[in-house]
Amino acid sequence: MVNTQGKDEAEYRLMTQAPVFGLVLKLSVPTTFSMLITSIYNLVDTLFVSSLGNAATGAVGVVFSIQSIIQAIGYGFGMGTQSLISRKLGEKKNDEADMYGISGFVAAFFAGLLMLLGLINMPVMMRLFGSTETALPYACDYGFWIILGAPLFCSSFVLNNILRAEGKASLSMVGLCSGGILNIGLDALFIFALHMGVEGAAIATVVSQAASFVILLSFFIFKKSIVRLNIFKLSKRPLDYLNIFRVGLPTVFRQSLGSVATTLLNVAVRPYGDAAMAAVSISNKIYMLLRSMLIGVGQGFQPVAGYNYGAKRYDRVRKAFNSAIALGTIYSALAAIILFIFAKDIIGLFRPGDVEVIEEGGRMLRFLCMALPVLGYSTFVNQLYQCLGFVLPATVLASCRQGIFFIPLILILPIFFGLTGIELTQAVADIMTFAVSIPFHIYILKRRIPSHPPAIPMPPAKPKTLDIKL
Repeated sequence: MVNTQGKDEAEYRLMTQAPVFGLVLKLSVPTTFSMLITSIYNLVDTLFVSSLGNAATGAVGVVFSIQSIIQAIGYGFGMGTQSLISRKLGEKKNDEADMYGISGFVAAFFAGLLMLLGLINMPVMMRLFGSTETALPYACDYGFWIILGAPLFCSSFVLNNILRAEGKASLSMVGLCSGGILNIGLDALFIFALHMGVEGAAIATVVSQAASFVILLSFFIFKKSIVRLNIFKLSKRPLDYLNIFRVGLPTVFRQSLGSVATTLLNVAVRPYGDAAMAAVSISNKIYMLLRSMLIGVGQGFQPVAGYNYGAKRYDRVRKAFNSAIALGTIYSALAAIILFIFAKDIIGLFRPGDVEVIEEGGRMLRFLCMALPVLGYSTFVNQLYQCLGFVLPATVLASCRQGIFFIPLILILPIFFGLTGIELTQAVADIMTFAVSIPFHIYILKRRIPSHPPAIPMPPAKPKTLDIKL
């Protein structure tokens, strides 16, 4: 019989005693690689679908808004569960961690089932999300399968985040990357060999997600994880589910506003035609890939910060955050330089020979390069607040990038600058979010994370007694 208690204790010592920079790097590599593979198969979807024309490419951008809503639900429950579990494990309250694990998993699955209501009237919904009439058939075909897979998407996010919460980032990577690699292969098979078009790309995504779900679930079935998915520990208290959702609320806002932002972007660019919509869709997917790798770095430091915050090792929380800043800034600065130089060449991979798409997409990518070097900082400040359970400031920060700043900008900039204003919007919103993150960073360090761990109280002194010899 495996001594699970001994393994759990060894994991606790690793998370609270190992050198912080090396630990963050160790956890960041698999999470970043996972996010990279996930983004690559999203890009491959776009790359393969782009061979079907600008209308099909634009349709993928439209459905991406719906995917963002599904991700908002899944990531919301997943990040709420992750934050609570990492802190409970740091406090050595493993039973409570188990309760949050199974409760978050079940809640996410049923939330995904509710998403199936979106299948009732697909054309109306796709128009609301910004589809042109030429892209509408493709959007309906692609969106049907994506919505059908919502329960698996949502619950997989929770399984993935539970593994990350307990420091098992490599297991999380195996589950996600297996699905991502399978997706790439199935894309080629369904689109080109079986001539299934856009619908084939969507089916490939759902089948791969199902495979990823099975792999992730198997780690819990075969007890590779610290947290046990025991149905008998499922909470019967609404307050526990509210707590999961409350802590995950910043993610829900971030992802939901991402959907709103993409929809507004599609609506704004629609008058400029399918070529402009394709250029914006491709540029967004590339930028999402780069940002997702930054999020991967953040997901590496979050369990370290949460564990040590629960264990009251505040010095290690600070070191974890600083390690993420160092790694993220170096990566994003290098990525910005490369992307700026080769912007048009990269867009040309998706639409070779299409001068209009390459020109507009290349220009938008270069605008985004202005914000990329500071994108990591604002992302990590937001993730720090969330993983430590400070919901209100985390929600405000999560709402800045594609809500508080993006929404007014996408309505105002095109009036003055036309298509260029649309292409500038995300970059300007990201720079403004960076500026707002600075005082939030200063506040949490000064007021919420002490520079030194709390003093260990001394045991009470024994009362002195008189030793009288008779």
